[in-house]
Amino acid sequence: MILEKIHNSSDIKALSDEEVRQLCGELRRFLINSVSKTGGHLASNLGVVELTVAIHRVFDTREDRLVFDVGHQCYVHKALTGRSDRFDTLRQFQGLSGFPKPYESKDDAFIAGHASNSVSVALGMARARTLAKEKYHVLALTGDGALTGGLSFEGLNNAGASREPMIVILNDNGMSIDANVGAMSRHLSALRTSRGYDEFKRRYRKALNQSAVGRKVYEAGHDVKKALKSSLIPEGSFFETMGFRYIGPVDGHDVAALTETLQWAKEQDGPVLVHVYTIKGKGYRFAEQEPEKFHGVAPFDIATGAPKKESGPSFSSVFGEALSDLAREDQRICAISAAMASGTGLNGFAKLFPRRFFDVGISEGHAVAMAAGMAKQGRVPVFAVYSSFLQRGFDMLLHDVSLSGLHVVLGVDRAGLVGADGETHHGCFDPAYLSLIPGMTVLCPASFNEMRAMLRYAVEDVNGPVAVRYPRGGEGGYQDCCGNEAATVLRQGDDCTIVSYGVLINEALSAAEILEQNGISARVVKLNRISPLQTEDIRDVLTGTERLLVLEDCVQSGCVGERITTLMVQAGIGPKHLVLKNCGDTFITQGSVAQLNHALGLDAEGVACAVEEMLHEC
Repeated sequence: MILEKIHNSSDIKALSDEEVRQLCGELRRFLINSVSKTGGHLASNLGVVELTVAIHRVFDTREDRLVFDVGHQCYVHKALTGRSDRFDTLRQFQGLSGFPKPYESKDDAFIAGHASNSVSVALGMARARTLAKEKYHVLALTGDGALTGGLSFEGLNNAGASREPMIVILNDNGMSIDANVGAMSRHLSALRTSRGYDEFKRRYRKALNQSAVGRKVYEAGHDVKKALKSSLIPEGSFFETMGFRYIGPVDGHDVAALTETLQWAKEQDGPVLVHVYTIKGKGYRFAEQEPEKFHGVAPFDIATGAPKKESGPSFSSVFGEALSDLAREDQRICAISAAMASGTGLNGFAKLFPRRFFDVGISEGHAVAMAAGMAKQGRVPVFAVYSSFLQRGFDMLLHDVSLSGLHVVLGVDRAGLVGADGETHHGCFDPAYLSLIPGMTVLCPASFNEMRAMLRYAVEDVNGPVAVRYPRGGEGGYQDCCGNEAATVLRQGDDCTIVSYGVLINEALSAAEILEQNGISARVVKLNRISPLQTEDIRDVLTGTERLLVLEDCVQSGCVGERITTLMVQAGIGPKHLVLKNCGDTFITQGSVAQLNHALGLDAEGVACAVEEMLHEC
């Protein structure tokens, strides 16, 4: 196999055209086989095989800087840079990351896990290069889905005006995770029709540049050419108006054409935008037919495309069903998604209530501000969004929602530890940043029954902004419903008190059982609401507590445990001994949730051990 001999860009440059085509076929088979075993992002990587190979034929990523946008499409790049033998550990605990990570390889220029920042980062690198009088090349590989994010346009606007030599490669496959929406998507669709013109332009330039007379004819006809382009593609000057030299669309599955185009872009003295048209899921029938389904997959059967393990109901699916039920009763309810309708369980709502469903693309800040506008005019907007993605809407939550006390409902999905996507996707910060927002109510269901009840309460009874935060996946052994009270005692005990919320309450209850076997009586308190937290909310359930352990899967700074103990001290009921069990003040690596909980001491065994150590110190 050719792939086994590839370790860096130099190895790819040494291949013949025929060997390059063979390599692309091997890469596709390698990706399908690997991801079918480990799970991961498949369709997006199948779509960039030829593009990534062409990049490595023209550039050397050990020196040149290749900045990915989102980064989930980096598998081919990793396989070509000496990491193909580690793909059996892809997205596993202590294994190969599913995103670019500089600590893994010098070929990974920048950590990438969220969308729309690549042009800004690449421009920063280009400016640093120029200031240092160095010669390396800088590329930003972005997608058409990322262009729905406002940060992309901030970067493009500044990069085009900068005149810095850099290349933006726009990988246009008509998809982000779900189908793209908006004016930019329509604009790119129009540009895709210009292939005939661009092929004519390329051959015309090549033919005339073969002689001095021809070059003069080409230069004389430049204005005519621009007028022709303007008439054939009225919108085609969009990127050129920003200051980029634009070329494309280029067939993203033609390695020879891509190599020639990138070589041309490499020789330009200024910002260039290369528009590449690819097919998401290319080369695997099931992924081509359902690219959104094969964007991120669990292990699957290659022959059928079916997952090897059927998944049951999740908090996301229950959220979507519950919201649809509420929307049948209340015509004011609208649902908002930021290109994640399938991931957040809103596909059913979208089919039932198409006029009340709004997918805004990858633009979370816009989604929050739009929700504020809808709430101001009497609607009940419900924005379902991953916790780590909601971070980008923080300013709008403060300025547009909270300042006016508007009733915007947030479905904060993927709260807590999410598993294999790692540092960039864990929802470990929302307990802190949501609790900072004046007037914000944060509810934490620990079961599907509580999800339904708390969502109804959030929609119908809460005034002002409200968030319902819930984890990825399904419920645990706790399947009851505590109603609307702030806190509930689930288990009585005299030796210590364990406080937790969300699905971690299952670990707290299991820890209490372990402790009971060791002769220790542990009280378990479940928080149903983590903001606002007031003295009266905790006085009844925590008065008399001398030894307290607070268990949560978030960062320590601003965690609920800190706020609880502050209130207890202020009320004169502060514990004598305190243990805060959380994720600490660092980013958490990838791995299964069970593995991470164990590594952090957040599982039942870790909690029980921490309680025993606390009692021993007493």
